Formats: sequence, structure tokens, C-alpha cells
Amino acid sequence: MIKFELVGPVKILLKDEVRVVGKQLGLPGSMVFRQPFPGPGLDVRCPGAITRDRLEAVRESDVTLREEFAKHGLEGRVWQYFTVVPDFKSTGIKDGKRAFEWSVIIRAVNTKDAMAATIENIPFDLMCHLADRITHEVPGVNRVLYDFTPKPTGTIEMRMSIAAS
Repeated sequence: MIKFELVGPVKILLKDEVRVVGKQLGLPGSMVFRQPFPGPGLDVRCPGAITRDRLEAVRESDVTLREEFAKHGLEGRVWQYFTVVPDFKSTGIKDGKRAFEWSVIIRAVNTKDAMAATIENIPFDLMCHLADRITHEVPGVNRVLYDFTPKPTGTIEMRMSIAAS
């Protein structure tokens, strides 16, 4: 049995404040600075009908993004980054055949206070490499998009609502 003491109310804290609390509690840096903590959980990054295959796509694409950011010196330099797999598909080509699969949206922002955020300038070669890896390594994905929207007008989390047809 794990013994712990509940500290609250954490839900009213802003993201940078959650990290300060985590450091003060002595939590390991791998937990406090984990991406996209504190931030969007899988439910927010998988808008629409949540299915096992879309959850796997968001997990796998996110691992790829974190690996490549670490390899290219962006880990720790970019405040928050993650992938989103929205509930819509696009036409592509895989193995010489038409493929109707999901898109992965990459979000990477920097901020000082989480009240405003700028977009990280990811090098073009790295974006091409990310698109290649994600579309070839993540089942069910045939397109990679990059969200260039700052805060404001967008939010950091990229909450989406899928309209009913």
C-alpha cells in the first residue's frame, strides 16, 4: 500500500504553480517536468469518440515527439509540447493504396506565466523527420499537422469539440 498525504486544492493552481509545488514536495524532475504535465490528459488530446486505437495513436505519436525533442535539444527549452489525434480522417496513400486515416496535430508552446504563449519555432528538417516517423511508425495515421496558434487567441491545451453531424 502506498502511503501519501493529499495536498489541495491543486486544481486552482496554474501550470507553472503546479510545477513549483511539485519541486517543493521533492518530486523527481522526471515527474515535475514530464510532458505535457501539468496539462492536457489523453481525453483532451483525443477529442470526439475515444477509441483504443486513437488512444494508442496519441500515445505513440507523443512518445515519438518527446524522443525527437530530447534528441534535438528542445526538451527543457520548450515549455509544453504534445500531440493530439482528432476524430476525423483524411485520405492518403500507404503501400500504394488509398488510406483513410487520422491526422496527428503537434502543439509546442513557450510561456512565462501560462496566460499567454508563443509558438516554438521547430526547425523545418525536424518537422519533416517527425512527420516521416509518425506517419510510418504510428498505425492509423497518414498526416501530421502543426498548430501555429498563439495564446491568445488559442489556448495552450487545444481543447476541441467535434460537431455532431
